[in-house]
Formats: sequence, C-alpha cells, structure tokens
Amino acid sequence: MFHAYPTDTWLNAPQQKFPSSLSADEFKALFRGHPGGVAVITADAGQGPVALTVSSVVSVSAEPPLLIFSVSAQSSASTVLSRAETVVVHLLDAHDVDLAKFGSTPGADRFDQTHHWSTLETGEAVYDDVRAWVRCAVIDRMEVGTSTIIAVQALSSRVLRDVQAGEPGDALVYHNRSWHRLGEHSKLEG
Repeated sequence: MFHAYPTDTWLNAPQQKFPSSLSADEFKALFRGHPGGVAVITADAGQGPVALTVSSVVSVSAEPPLLIFSVSAQSSASTVLSRAETVVVHLLDAHDVDLAKFGSTPGADRFDQTHHWSTLETGEAVYDDVRAWVRCAVIDRMEVGTSTIIAVQALSSRVLRDVQAGEPGDALVYHNRSWHRLGEHSKLEG
C-alpha cells in the first residue's frame, strides 16, 4: 500500500495549524493559469463502465511505475472509482479533444458509441485510437478535502502515437477553462 503519512494525521494537521485565507474562487483563479495535461479515466466496479476527463494525472515513480490522479466527490464516476480494483488511464493529445470534451460533459452516456471503445481481455473499457493508454491496479485511495487521490500501479500499456524525446508532439492541455494544443509553434528554446 502507498501511505507516506498516516491519513488522519496528514488531513487534520494542516487544517488545525493553518486556517485557509483563500476562498474557493481565489484558489481556482490561481490554477486557471497553470495548464494541465488531459486524460480520460475509465473504470468498472461490476455495474458497467464509467469515464471522466481529468487534468490531474501525475507520474510518481518509474520503478515501480506509479501514477496518481484525483477525482472530485461531485463526479458521477466517483462512486465507481471508490470501488474499482483497476482503471485505464487514457493519455490524450490534440487529436483526442472530442473525447476529452465528451468525458467532461455532465450526464453524457460515455459508452454510447459516439467514441469507439472496446473491452480488454481483463474486462476494462478502453477507448480505441487514443494517443496512449495504461491499464493500472489501484493501490491506494486517500480522501483529501472534497476529492479522492487515487494511486495506481501501471500494469500494461499501448502507445498509438508516440512522441520522440525533445519533440513537442500534439499535446493536449487544459488551460484557463479551454483546450489547447502544444506543438512546434509553442516550443520555447532554452
């Protein structure tokens, strides 16, 4: 299991020692200018698959291969993600922007064949033709504020559109409430 700190101690201490002086709107404004990569997470806890778009996927370790993402308690997928043993993290590029939008549309049936998907031999739903996906085992969950941080270990993957080292590719980022493509035009020389 992945526990850097005892959950009860970690969650309660900052709230007791450091009362927040930032409102929710101020905090959101702070992060509007901080772009994030875009992913779609799929999971199934036995009653059918769910999917949601996130910009919180972070690689944590290469050995073992670990990543984390967060899910708001307000997400319609949060209940399934609280029980699922495995997930598929789809790492998107600009060619996948329609799927990213679809995964963030409230009330949408994300498996209505608007976007082609299939089922892996292990049972997880996977969207076809995305830049890359990674099948992961859930190793821990941590309730933090109004969200859950989910830690997963990568088990298998597929890369359809590879990005060579040093090349910008067609990365999809979410910035200031809109979708953006990173490419050669946005590359800064260092």
